[in-house]
Amino acid sequence: MKAVVMAGGEGTRLRPMTSSMPKPLLPVVNRPIMEHVLRLLKRHGLTETVVTVQFLASLVKNYFGDGEELGMELTYANEEKPLGTAGSVKNAEEALKDDAFLVISGDALTDFDLTDLISFHKEKGALVTVCLTRVPNPLEFGITIVDEEGKVERFLEKPTWGQVFSDTVNTGIYVMEPEVFDYVEADVPVDWSGDVFPQLMKEGKPIYGYVAEGYWEDVGTHESYVKAQADVLERKVDVELDGFEISPGVWVAEGAEVHPDAVLRGPVYIGDYAKVEAGAEIREHTVVGSNVVVKSGAFLHKAVVHDNVYIGPQSNLRGCVIGKNTDIMRAARIEDGAVIGDECLVGEESIVQGNVRVYPFKTVEAGAFVSTSVIWESRGQAHLFGTRGVSGILNVEITPEVVVRLAGAYATTLKKGATVTTARDHSRGARALKRAVISALQASAIDVRDLENVPLPVARQQTARGSAGGIMIRTSPGVPDSVDIMFFDERGADLSQGGQRKLDRVYARQEYRRAFPGEIGDLHFPSSVFDSYTGSLLRNVDTTGIAESGLKVVIDASNGSAGLVLPSLLGRLGVDSLTINPGLDESRPTESADTRRSGLVRLGEIVASARAAFGVRFDPVGERLSLVDERGRIVEDDRALLVLLDLVAAERRSGTVALPVTTTRIAEQVAAYHGTQVEWTTTSPDDLTRVGREETTIFGGDGRGGFIVPEFSSVFDGTAAFVRLVGLVARTQLTLSQIDARIPRAHVLRRDLATPWAVKGLVMRRVVEAAGDRHVDTTDGVRVVEADGRWVMVLPDPSEAVTHLWAEGPDDASAQALLDEWSSVVDGAGH
Repeated sequence: MKAVVMAGGEGTRLRPMTSSMPKPLLPVVNRPIMEHVLRLLKRHGLTETVVTVQFLASLVKNYFGDGEELGMELTYANEEKPLGTAGSVKNAEEALKDDAFLVISGDALTDFDLTDLISFHKEKGALVTVCLTRVPNPLEFGITIVDEEGKVERFLEKPTWGQVFSDTVNTGIYVMEPEVFDYVEADVPVDWSGDVFPQLMKEGKPIYGYVAEGYWEDVGTHESYVKAQADVLERKVDVELDGFEISPGVWVAEGAEVHPDAVLRGPVYIGDYAKVEAGAEIREHTVVGSNVVVKSGAFLHKAVVHDNVYIGPQSNLRGCVIGKNTDIMRAARIEDGAVIGDECLVGEESIVQGNVRVYPFKTVEAGAFVSTSVIWESRGQAHLFGTRGVSGILNVEITPEVVVRLAGAYATTLKKGATVTTARDHSRGARALKRAVISALQASAIDVRDLENVPLPVARQQTARGSAGGIMIRTSPGVPDSVDIMFFDERGADLSQGGQRKLDRVYARQEYRRAFPGEIGDLHFPSSVFDSYTGSLLRNVDTTGIAESGLKVVIDASNGSAGLVLPSLLGRLGVDSLTINPGLDESRPTESADTRRSGLVRLGEIVASARAAFGVRFDPVGERLSLVDERGRIVEDDRALLVLLDLVAAERRSGTVALPVTTTRIAEQVAAYHGTQVEWTTTSPDDLTRVGREETTIFGGDGRGGFIVPEFSSVFDGTAAFVRLVGLVARTQLTLSQIDARIPRAHVLRRDLATPWAVKGLVMRRVVEAAGDRHVDTTDGVRVVEADGRWVMVLPDPSEAVTHLWAEGPDDASAQALLDEWSSVVDGAGH
């Protein structure tokens, strides 16, 4: 016997899940509903099946193909226009006209005994047998009344309670003899229970009703969709589950990684190749699709998560449905009954209220509170650029596709035939993504000079040698699963705000310029990059006195790319040096604060025992520098800034020093003592770079290990700062601890407060109001200066829902008091 599976429905009540996917393909515990139906048919020997398709027909055909994977033979009957339940079967008449056949819906979940239904049909000699089932609430369904023999007496389509005199409803599963086609007109919409059956009954034809035992759920609403998942997990319906039951009710499919410290409370299902981190909690009736990532601290209960979804740390999902390829960012909350469509982005700390529908391809901004459905706006990010270029989680926010589009957009802002320099850090992720960048640039008529793995300052310096710009990909500092894509201008500095906006516009409109076949760009690998870098460095930075001084230094390359420059530098510098951790470790492209700290402690021990003048430790990309003095004590980053400032100013005796406004005002005293002055900048590195380029600038730094050596370049450069420092120490004949000891102690404290995006503007207004008649400096954020010189600064973070505060006083207690006072102003405005 053949079967007909009706798979043409649009499932309008299930939108937005069905706005980009036909209802029969909606997954129930990680398998399309229709696949459960086909497996049921196969179990009962119905392997030859005709599938009637209409809405998004190609998706159904592409998914199931000819049925070979299921061990079935599938053919398709396509409806140009909706023909009703009978009309669409009539459309497949050619394949069905020889024998009795079974009709079943492709979007209802059931485990009925179809073999028993078929033998009932044959015993009764019926023309049509209607499969019935008992339901508690028959209002949504057509009621069918049968006599003792099982003969149908009447049909009622969607009755009112006044008409309910039976609980047996029509499940839309029928066994029919081919003669039934005589009663169905071709190419017009016809329904079985509304049109055909009444006619057959009028003529006294044998129509029987078979009351089936077992499970049947018409998955027509969001509630029934979520219920169907729970019923499968509770084993109330007899369907196959892929995977292994690793403990009662806990199903884990092949290739899934579940950390032993994740909490799973069955019944739950974890799809193939999903990854559940330590500290995640997955509660009853949750279904996690294939390739889903559940980060630490996430909480899921009764949530249905489709494939390829990213669920960020501390997020909270209850009773909701999440469409495929959607990203749920840190601490987002999605409440009961909400549905998020495919390919959406739900920003950090946002809340999607119960029963809200978010349609596919939408973005919910960070910190947003969504109480009505989001249907029209398209997905678009507010800004691509954060504080470190374009940053995001590798293969979640920053995928090869995104990188190709970014590089294509960047190329479009440049002239055809221009050259772009590309570089990366030593991580595998950066290596893979850089190849995507190179392809996109070449395909956009751009020549590429690829430096491969080099320190960030080398990439900048090489870019400035005749390229129109540069792209560097590195692991985000301190965040091993994220990457930063940094775009440089022709000087090797970060792209200006204007340049970023231009790139943003091209990216948003997706208007990429592509090369004609004869214009594809070239790819060069410049040789002796490190030699030319160190040569230029030694020509521009004063190294007199080093060779005679007999200084000994210890250098920690921290297994990063900074170590690549050292061999060609140290010999020519003429300093006695010991290098530790020189090799590259691609499994650790960045380091946490703790790793960095313990590295410095170890460096201090080596410096003290080797009786060296000092020790330096590079960050993994050679951009920043940390110091330990000759006794092996760590010189904190904010102190190191003052020590270098004191050394440079004492030697130069004039000029300006570029420092961000968050730096201690003691820097002003140190600079003034030696006849130099401070130019205050905003906290953004490109503002420091801008001042670093000015004629009179002699030094710059950010107090976090970033130093500018203007005679060589205007960007942060750890290696240049090291060479400058060796020269200064060699010529002053003072130790680092002696210099440190003569600088007054600073008391600057910092605090971060969570601030929802929606109130950031209000917070800043309240701060200005609260300042009253005190001096207010608005170089960056708002800095309020008290009459006695104490100050506090309030700065909203450009890319996170956070406000930063800094305060300085004569001692820690007064700085702490200032922080407390202004924190309450910020918090007060935020609530």
